[in-house]
Amino acid sequence: MRFMVIVKSSKNCEAGKEPSPELKAAIGKYTQELRDAGALVELTRLEASSAGVRIKFQGEKRIVTDGPFPETKELVGGFWIIDVKSKQEAIEWGKRVPNPYGVDPESEIEIRQIVQDDSIGASSTDVEKEAGKEFAPSLK
Repeated sequence: MRFMVIVKSSKNCEAGKEPSPELKAAIGKYTQELRDAGALVELTRLEASSAGVRIKFQGEKRIVTDGPFPETKELVGGFWIIDVKSKQEAIEWGKRVPNPYGVDPESEIEIRQIVQDDSIGASSTDVEKEAGKEFAPSLK
């Protein structure tokens, strides 16, 4: 079972402040433990929302908004994707994550199971045939 361990962003992260050397070392150690256990699939840290964009869908219309996104209270700062045997095992790994922002009482992670849907990896032609219609709108 695959899970995404989502690290919520913080004010410091959004301001571009680097984690302390101690926190970097603790996260590095935790990540190595995931590797050693064979549970690590992927990980990354994300740039601040000021470097991102959002695309809002209104029917066929697309509205692009540049970051930052100050009206949003919960932004993603980074993530690990892990492959474990159960939700409980994912929770146990989650409880071992070093506090992402040191002693900040607002630090939080979220654990979400990844949907195992083979149809997403299928070619759009196969999906179109199966659905009997176009899989995605043209981006022309």
